[in-house]
Amino acid sequence: MEHRLSKRVQGKLGLLVYKRGMPVATGQIRDASKRGLFIATDYTDVQLNQTVELEFRFPDTQEKRFRRLKAHVVRKSDRGLGVDFEGVENDSFTISSLINWLKNHHMPVNYFPARRKQA
Repeated sequence: MEHRLSKRVQGKLGLLVYKRGMPVATGQIRDASKRGLFIATDYTDVQLNQTVELEFRFPDTQEKRFRRLKAHVVRKSDRGLGVDFEGVENDSFTISSLINWLKNHHMPVNYFPARRKQA
């Protein structure tokens, strides 16, 4: 039984995952809260509790600026990564903007592994 401290908002938004300042993977935000995200990705070369940076932009706005958030990896699965914002310095306005954007651009989400199945 899960006990979430903040409500999750489903959505889809592409992003880049950075480790040590270098882009290492692509992914797609599947759900978000004020405390963290679930990212669908096939990237596995990351450890639990490792800090990563996430870069994204809102595609339908006039603003073309990319935004970045730092997060700790708290879960790994064949579907992606769970990351948490606790313990890292972030701009709360960026987190709130992301959640609001996902709420306003909600699309049905099918949770499927990002990894391609081999025939």
